Amino acid sequence: MDLSGLRIASVQTIHAFNGQDQGTATALKAAYESLPTPPATAAAWSTAVPNDGVDRISRLPDQILQNIVSRLPAQDAVRTGALASRWRSLWRSGPSSSSMPASSRDHLLLPRHEQGEDQGVDAAGRRQGRPRAFLHQSPVAAQPPPPRHALQLHIPHPPAHRRLEVPQHRRSFRKRGISPPKELFLTLITMKDRDLAFLLDRSPVLEVLTIIASQTDVRLCLISNSLRCLQLGMSTVGDIVVAYAPRLERLLLWKTQRRRTGDNKFSRIKIGKAPNLNMLGYWHPGQHQLQIGDTIIESGTEVSPCTIIPSVKTLALEVHFEVRKELMTVPSFLQCFPNVETLHIKPMKVNKPTGKVKLNCWLEACPVQCVLHVKTLVIHEFKGSKNEHAFIKFIVERAPLLEKMVIMLCPESFYNCSRTTLHTRMKSFLTVKWAGKLIKKIHIKVPSTPTPWSFRIGVDLSRKDPFDIDSVI
Repeated sequence: MDLSGLRIASVQTIHAFNGQDQGTATALKAAYESLPTPPATAAAWSTAVPNDGVDRISRLPDQILQNIVSRLPAQDAVRTGALASRWRSLWRSGPSSSSMPASSRDHLLLPRHEQGEDQGVDAAGRRQGRPRAFLHQSPVAAQPPPPRHALQLHIPHPPAHRRLEVPQHRRSFRKRGISPPKELFLTLITMKDRDLAFLLDRSPVLEVLTIIASQTDVRLCLISNSLRCLQLGMSTVGDIVVAYAPRLERLLLWKTQRRRTGDNKFSRIKIGKAPNLNMLGYWHPGQHQLQIGDTIIESGTEVSPCTIIPSVKTLALEVHFEVRKELMTVPSFLQCFPNVETLHIKPMKVNKPTGKVKLNCWLEACPVQCVLHVKTLVIHEFKGSKNEHAFIKFIVERAPLLEKMVIMLCPESFYNCSRTTLHTRMKSFLTVKWAGKLIKKIHIKVPSTPTPWSFRIGVDLSRKDPFDIDSVI
């Protein structure tokens, strides 16, 4: 065979999930910190249960004992009949144990490892009409089991393609003695678009979806009557379409980058019907492209009733203040969210500055309506550049309702900075003509490390603002 005419179209590297490289370790650390607090520890159980030899397990109701036995392999389930007469017939009346391994504890996705199985939907599954999804997952350290409302996926074997069976209906969940998940965290996954869509389609009451460190571009068409929070972190994003999500409240992005593949260098996130969306960020204009309805928001896009999302109250942006082309898309972006009350801005480090934007440019490009309702302004990792100063002046001179302003200084830019030097670098704010009369002082903080992000706080819907530095530091 003549291979001289062949060429390499693309190369994609998927690293082994061994926890030894820095990226994997960071992702695993973020995933472990996202686990809910267990209702009780092993130490608490050992002190609470007396060692008097009384068989308390056999006193449990039949339904609970059948649930326990159903999670054992078939042979072990039968052997439980030798424990006591109470256990003899329990294994016969429970669900099929073949689909519930011993390591499965409160698991919704039930791993079935088969040697030599290819990735995809297997022929046997197609013949029997059973939809399958595949996941490439790394072994993780033992963690305390989450509460019943959270989903935990644990695969104790070496990395390999494993078949995951998901109940098709809520009725199927009840037959297996488990509840549909309300929270789903996916970490270090290699999952096809159709498999992710299938997984979400089989989660009828899912309220929280978090994807951390996906090894492939995340592409998702969101249609859900239950989802309230979508959180993407440390991943590359393809096309995200919020087609129909009437209960969606938060769309959170942290350390996300534009797609790896495709003709469009930007990731496109389209927001369709999401009437309750009130929180969006961190949005990076240089990485992600916003589409509202049929309109792509670019520099110079004219605002109209079809291009605004009035429900958003909290907005967070990551901006390259030294890249003029990217910076000039911010005014058009702000006009899409006219009712924002809390605005978070994180200046990003840039290697090659491409221009300056003076205060007059902001005043000409942004109408006063885009910051009319801003009450709180937080600048994260402030580096002190002229473009940053110009943007802050624009906000405070156009926001009549501004009540609170916090500036988090970048540790690298203000390292060993004396009080006198700091006063000199911040002196320009003293000459600003404040539009509002409610603000009394500027809060300046110098953290030892950059502002952290917590995936657990992000999905905690009881917290009003997960970007709030006071709640995470």
